[in-house]
Amino acid sequence: MSSRPSFELLPGADESPVILHVPHSAREIPADVRAGIVLDDAALERELDHIVDAHTARIAARAADLAGTGPWRFVNRLARLVVDPERFPDEREEMLAVGMGAVYTRTTHQEVLRAGGHDPGPLIERYFRPYARAMSQAVAGRLAATGRAVIIDVHSYPSEALPYELHGAGPRPPVCLGTDSFHTPPALLAAARAAFGADTALDSPFSGTYVPLEYYRTDPRVQALMVEIRRDTYMTEPGGPAGPGLERLADALAALVTAVSR
Repeated sequence: MSSRPSFELLPGADESPVILHVPHSAREIPADVRAGIVLDDAALERELDHIVDAHTARIAARAADLAGTGPWRFVNRLARLVVDPERFPDEREEMLAVGMGAVYTRTTHQEVLRAGGHDPGPLIERYFRPYARAMSQAVAGRLAATGRAVIIDVHSYPSEALPYELHGAGPRPPVCLGTDSFHTPPALLAAARAAFGADTALDSPFSGTYVPLEYYRTDPRVQALMVEIRRDTYMTEPGGPAGPGLERLADALAALVTAVSR
């Protein structure tokens, strides 16, 4: 079992309402969880290359350094193949249709990841629920300190659609902005478009954004936006090193953070 925490809240400025949420950047899988995955080691490494939002924690960290007011950062330290903290933990989750609910049973290429009949309950209790509670507490902290919370969900996605994608036939812009009709106000969306420039599109190939269920569709003080960065703009696909595009994207994310912190 890993001795590292499964997630980490990195403090920002007391007066910042912003939480940069980085849920899918890690590759680490505890040994006992690895035992329940049927892929051999080489196949698992290939799957991690495809599924991990590589270098997004670096982008968020650099943006935090550059922003006028330092944001808070909530970073998942375990791979999303352990649990995916952004999925609904029940039948509301549409990705269950491709075996990728809160606990994945299929890979990005729709091969078997966990054996049939796998019980997701223990992983949900051990990893998903503590993560959700901690993220809710982080949001509560920003609400108490500033009267609002702005969750900026930092992701990346491949330049070519993978078989698991339910909505992969649409545009694949350099930056996809995922929105929610309740939690993404026009001013937040406008700030993102100004920061990232003309290379953005809305809700394609991925839509929506993460809000802890405690606040979801009930508290308008919690604002949220998903930033999905196409991987070929900053790294070698799949799973390769970052390139000079990383710094440009960190600058843009920092500009967004600064704008919404005012």
